Amino acid sequence: MDNSGKEKEAIQLMADADKKVKSSGSFLGGMFGGGHHKVEEACEMYCRAANMFKMAKNWSAAGNAFCKAARLHMQLQNKHDCATSFIDAGNAYKKSDPNEAIKCLNASIDIYTDMGRFTIAAKHHISIAEIYESDLVDIEKAIAHYEQAADYYKGEESNSSANKCLLKVGAYCAQLEQYQKAIEIYEQVGANTMDNPLLKYSAKEYFFKAALCHFIVDELNAKIAVEKYEEMFPAFSDSRECKLLKKLLEAHEEQNSEAFTEAVKEFDSISRLDQWHTTLLLRIKKTIQGDEGDLK
Repeated sequence: MDNSGKEKEAIQLMADADKKVKSSGSFLGGMFGGGHHKVEEACEMYCRAANMFKMAKNWSAAGNAFCKAARLHMQLQNKHDCATSFIDAGNAYKKSDPNEAIKCLNASIDIYTDMGRFTIAAKHHISIAEIYESDLVDIEKAIAHYEQAADYYKGEESNSSANKCLLKVGAYCAQLEQYQKAIEIYEQVGANTMDNPLLKYSAKEYFFKAALCHFIVDELNAKIAVEKYEEMFPAFSDSRECKLLKKLLEAHEEQNSEAFTEAVKEFDSISRLDQWHTTLLLRIKKTIQGDEGDLK
């Protein structure tokens, strides 16, 4: 379907809306009243134009039109509508200009936090984190926004949402070799989930991840950590993850890279290890003297 006609229509609508905004602030507009009403009409026109630009897949123009609507909503003291327009602008810009998208989403977050709507603000911090992850590949900034989202969720007692954000932070911290921070997160989330009948199955995974981070830093630390997790969470002792850790610790102590690889292969044949686990296991294996540095 050809939507080029929509784009022309949208451009005209934008020009008409701009005129309305100018006349609302003019001397005559002020004398005869109706300035407020004209701004409201212009707001509506910008939104209509934005949706036409969206149909024409002109995402930058759509984002710009939604931004104009947002600024007018702010002028009219319509905070909620202003925040919504900034989010619409952010979603349009995501497809053309990630940095502009982040600016718009941050503007909406400022409004929502001012209104005390922290759960919605957290959701948009996650959106920004995802843009930093996938489009701009700035992991440090993604971490900062996931942490902020987790803080807001915790404040609103949305603990499972907070944990999801923290687990993202933990995974990235381990990748960036910020092991202490990753350990604290995995231990905290593990302790939070082990008493929940629906979530306790996941706790062993978080303690496993924390132990791997410990292992990279220091073998003795890892031994002590495994004992601590078994004490805290007895079900961990019977898990395949705990048995693997003990085999790896033994192989590492003996500086036996073959036994290390064999233990990993055996585990992987039943429960596939993802890229994150493989990366950390390789880092541990490289600390065995004379190791070739693979898991084959």
